[in-house]
Amino acid sequence: MARFDRYMLSQLLVLFGFFSLILVLIYWINRAVRLFDRLIADGQSAWVFLELTSLSLPSIIRIVLPLSAFVAAVYVTNRMSQESELTVVQATGYSPWRLARPVIYFGVFVALLMSALVHVLVPLSSERLIVRQAEISENMTARLLTPGEFLTPAPGVTFYVRDITDNGEMLDIFLSDSLSEERRTTYTAARAYLIRTDTGPQLVMIDGLTQILNLNTNRLLTTGFEDFAYDVGALFTESDAAGRSVTGLWTWEMLNPSDAVLQETGAAADDLWLRGHDRFAQTALGFVAGLVGFAALVAGGFSRFGLWRSIMFAVGLVILLKVLESTGASIARGNPSLLWPFVYLAGIGGLCITALLLHIAARPYFFKRKPRAEAAA
Repeated sequence: MARFDRYMLSQLLVLFGFFSLILVLIYWINRAVRLFDRLIADGQSAWVFLELTSLSLPSIIRIVLPLSAFVAAVYVTNRMSQESELTVVQATGYSPWRLARPVIYFGVFVALLMSALVHVLVPLSSERLIVRQAEISENMTARLLTPGEFLTPAPGVTFYVRDITDNGEMLDIFLSDSLSEERRTTYTAARAYLIRTDTGPQLVMIDGLTQILNLNTNRLLTTGFEDFAYDVGALFTESDAAGRSVTGLWTWEMLNPSDAVLQETGAAADDLWLRGHDRFAQTALGFVAGLVGFAALVAGGFSRFGLWRSIMFAVGLVILLKVLESTGASIARGNPSLLWPFVYLAGIGGLCITALLLHIAARPYFFKRKPRAEAAA
């Protein structure tokens, strides 16, 4: 690798790391705030919060990397242009195509990172995140065993326990069940225990009273009991631990789905096929993002007043790539078995835009009138 290539590549990598860190923190904080409120309300510890937010990082980084590559390429190209470094290098005979070589190396590096994320880290973290969320949902001690507070573990259900002994016995229980539209049921008990069975967790109440209010007749029925089991597992139906998620599948399983995978995920084969190709399309987008930013600024040429017009043009091109990405995905979803190549529309479009801009940059008079001397000749 030539010295200029190493120099420019090092600049790109440093700025790429810096912008990636900033953007990941912004995305992560935005998601962590919502997650923090929900976990604290459910009585979870700070360790659980850190674990879940860490598992969400690969998905966030996957979104951020192409944008960081674009910003780094634009920033480095603009700085080198303002400091006349690109002008000096071009004066030695470097063409725009030759200048793009370190940016191509940079794009390959970003594409490799994207491949590691979308094919390995995101499936692993997504599957682990779903498992941990299911475990937390089934953790009754975090959701119910909070003495002295009225809790709402599910819509229409209110639970209260005055105190909990060291051996796990709950004292003075109040449970209000308004899930039915025709009646309201209230349970009170002197003692209760939370046990696990093959059918799910059960709340066994001892020495209590059941009050059932019929909303149609406004009649109240009371019944005393010595022991009564209430199925609290039905309150936590959001658990998805029974099967695998689509995001947790390996790319090979998406491209070659077996009957077991289709049954486990509940997804169609064409949908999995499309999702598998979409992962490769995301990798291609990471490769072309920096190239588009570099080519847009190089095609704009040198200006003593700055390259702000070229920067705005580059931003417009990125918006165009996102439009192509969403449009291609929409077209492909119409008939995945035939139209799946459209998911690569953004990557192919980025390569075409880069080649066109570098072609224009190599011909300064492409959109201008040629000099008179050249025209007379």
